[in-house]
Amino acid sequence: MRLKVFYFSVFLLACTFSSQYASAQKSALGIFDGQGDVGIVKHKGSAAYDPNQQVYNLSGSGANIWAKSDAFHFVWKRLKGDFILRTNAAFVGKGVEAHRKVGLMVRNSLDSNSRHVNAVVHGDGLTSLQFRKTVGGETEEMKSALTHADVIQLERRGNKYTMSVARKGDLFVEEAISDIDLGDEVYVGIFICSHNANVTEKAVFNNTRIVVPAPVSLVPYKQYLGSDIEILNLETQNSRIVYQSPKSLQAPNWMPDVDKLLYNSEGLLYTFNLKTNKPTVFNTGSAKNNNNDHVLSFDGKWLAISSADKTGNSIGWVVSTKGGEPRRLNEIGPSYMHGWSPDGKYIVFCGNRNNEYDVYRIPAAGGPEERLTNTPGLDDGPEYSPDGKYIYFNSVRSGLMQVWRMKADGSEQTQLTNDDYNNWFPHVSPDGKWIQYITFLKSEVAPGDHPFYKHVYLRIMPVGGGPSKVIAYLYGGQGTINTPSWSPDSKHLAFVSNTNLLFPVFPTATN
Repeated sequence: MRLKVFYFSVFLLACTFSSQYASAQKSALGIFDGQGDVGIVKHKGSAAYDPNQQVYNLSGSGANIWAKSDAFHFVWKRLKGDFILRTNAAFVGKGVEAHRKVGLMVRNSLDSNSRHVNAVVHGDGLTSLQFRKTVGGETEEMKSALTHADVIQLERRGNKYTMSVARKGDLFVEEAISDIDLGDEVYVGIFICSHNANVTEKAVFNNTRIVVPAPVSLVPYKQYLGSDIEILNLETQNSRIVYQSPKSLQAPNWMPDVDKLLYNSEGLLYTFNLKTNKPTVFNTGSAKNNNNDHVLSFDGKWLAISSADKTGNSIGWVVSTKGGEPRRLNEIGPSYMHGWSPDGKYIVFCGNRNNEYDVYRIPAAGGPEERLTNTPGLDDGPEYSPDGKYIYFNSVRSGLMQVWRMKADGSEQTQLTNDDYNNWFPHVSPDGKWIQYITFLKSEVAPGDHPFYKHVYLRIMPVGGGPSKVIAYLYGGQGTINTPSWSPDSKHLAFVSNTNLLFPVFPTATN
């Protein structure tokens, strides 16, 4: 009799697992393939996706993710090779257990005793990298010095897994483990565990991304990853992907018409309608080799573009925002256009003269250029403040690339950032209060370079200088924010991130 009961229990348990797995297989959810409860749970979990805000709401129970087996709710996608997972996770409500858990998970299977790696934040703030190396083995843990993380990232490179965590606004803190073999094809996603079989907990996940990074074999400036155009709400710091393309899209400017962006791709410029999610080629006449240094005048009537002439040199041109044949500005190059003076009389640019890159200005109506910086080393990215009093730029003169400011005539050149990172392309908000810039890691990028496909931060700081805070954590670099990307009301930012993985839930390029 006991044997019959045992086999019947095994049969029920197998049916439960089979049912959960089949349910998970059927239900695509946002960027994920499915969802389901892993292990034996008393209260069935669920997940809902808000496509407008691109936010995931999870609820789940489960005794724990620990020891030799797990019980939790999992939203997942099957994936091979290297990848980067990232999310902002937050519990809903006070909760019951101090060790309820949310985070990112990579599993070899959906079995409860599977090998796995997870980046987890506990209800009491403990933040850790947890892993099970063998099927049915004990779970191990590397605790982060950081607690109460809001931003969680988990990256796989071969058998190395790196957890990067931060409180919103701060830089990442890392922990890594190098000898975890989960197999090539794995389940990756977001999870919740109540740490109490009798309780259901809830959590919200936003800025959730799965990134397939550039392979080691990628040839820079000859091979490209796909692109996401994203819109960041500065108040909520929630970012939405509004468009994807397998091509390289770069440097979104916000048009005076608040419903349109301008970006470049494969030598052409495009306007992107935020209402219809459709791009249209912008007419630049005979200028067909446009790069990502293009900038609108303050009155919205003119566009300065950088496009190669017959010699292959990047040259500055001016064209009406209605489109048409452009007028040449520079006699020599390379010249890369970056900013208009508020009165429309001058354009500032980065120019290479005698193998030295400096900041120059030139009359928008045409005329001789004037050199504003003369310190050895790269000076780049010049842009006027909305009041016309200052020009902000980035310079490598102090060792690493940093943000600088000078008066409009080139005097009083002053360093504004001074940290252990490489900071590029300062953009002043239209209301004159903030500077946005992009930060590269010195461990990945030389001070005078701003390549594609790196780990970067978008940061803002007060316009007069002061503490900076991170507003976006992403995989990008060249083309992410080369030119001003503030919305006219200073409440949103447009930028480009990169991945080799596109999702059908977002508008996708047809051009």
